[in-house]
Amino acid sequence: MRRILTLLIIVLGLFAATASSAQAITGNYVEDNEHPFVGLVVFYDEAGEFIGRCSGSLLTSTVFLTAGHCTDGATTARVYFQQDAGANYDPDTEVDPVSGYPETCAAGTLGVTCATSDEVYNYGYDGFASFPNTRDAGLVILDQPITLAEYGVLAQAGSLDRLATRRGRQDLTFTSSGYGLTRVNPVFLESYRSRLMATSRLTNLRSALTGGFNLQLNGNGRDRGGTCFGDSGGPVFYGGYSSNTIVGVTSFGLNGNCAGVDFAYRTDQAAVIAWILDTVPASEADDIVFVQI
Repeated sequence: MRRILTLLIIVLGLFAATASSAQAITGNYVEDNEHPFVGLVVFYDEAGEFIGRCSGSLLTSTVFLTAGHCTDGATTARVYFQQDAGANYDPDTEVDPVSGYPETCAAGTLGVTCATSDEVYNYGYDGFASFPNTRDAGLVILDQPITLAEYGVLAQAGSLDRLATRRGRQDLTFTSSGYGLTRVNPVFLESYRSRLMATSRLTNLRSALTGGFNLQLNGNGRDRGGTCFGDSGGPVFYGGYSSNTIVGVTSFGLNGNCAGVDFAYRTDQAAVIAWILDTVPASEADDIVFVQI
């Protein structure tokens, strides 16, 4: 028990210090041109000051799913859907002149590849006090609809339960997508602010760290990748690169070195699904797609 408690303190301390900078993709990653509905979201406080960035995914033209620790403390947001949304960021001006990240939507992009929001919601994230049920889900309702050919779809309630035991030959591959830092080596981290994706493998659903609320994924090994700072809230898809089926949002890791052991908060929980449907506008709730995996 003491070892588990100590580990949790490390986790909580890491994310108390870095919650505003969130998580992103490392290891054997590729550019994500498969999921145009995955966006780079920036958050602002009530004074309009930039407080952090995360990732997330559109479920409809206006409903954007992210992590609860991303929306915590925010009152407004802006979301960019370009693959290289912040790749041209200038540290001197602190703005990307191409996209406008993180201060504006570039000319001609509002309602096309960029949107604002003054509706930011939180499922009840409490700084991991209720661990392992961190309630780490959040929603951003866009002011301008983003019309795309496809959006993310949610796995139906309990879809992943069958993977908890007797996995046999079932597919244990998951894909994470997001923006931010990537690990060049165990010490140096570089921020591309581009949408990247990588596959990982499910290792646990029922441990003390997961408890049925979180997915434990391992991104170490050939052709795999993990998450790191800059991508919390990004979708975790069931299956390979072409999957659009969201089963979780990137939530936390076990250390600050982005070592490939990552956790996602499950969105296939009945309570989480009920909260999403109760929170979004009624007209949008009908447009959210659910699939059984």
